[in-house]
Amino acid sequence: MDKKERDQLEKKLKEEKQKVEKRIKGLKELTQAVAPDNAIGRVSRMDAINNKSVNEAALRTAENKLSAIEEALKNIDKEEFGKCRKCGQPIQMGRLVIMPESSLCMRCAQR
Repeated sequence: MDKKERDQLEKKLKEEKQKVEKRIKGLKELTQAVAPDNAIGRVSRMDAINNKSVNEAALRTAENKLSAIEEALKNIDKEEFGKCRKCGQPIQMGRLVIMPESSLCMRCAQR
């Protein structure tokens, strides 16, 4: 991977990090506890609890993605960045553009 490609990926990672951080902030607001004294009705309360569970799962996914992005940003200047951690071959540029936090090439990811 040349310097230009690395710079493009770093820019993409930083943009993606901002998006994920914003999403996490919104999800944290949606995962607040439903107060039992809130008079919203039994069915609405069950619906709110269900939505809270869905949002908590989305929050965990977003936090994992943020962690992977931060790890990629930390390692972007290392020589092994952009190489598959299983087979050592270069990760396809298209994959890195779509998922810059990827640490596996397409072949190893499919296994």
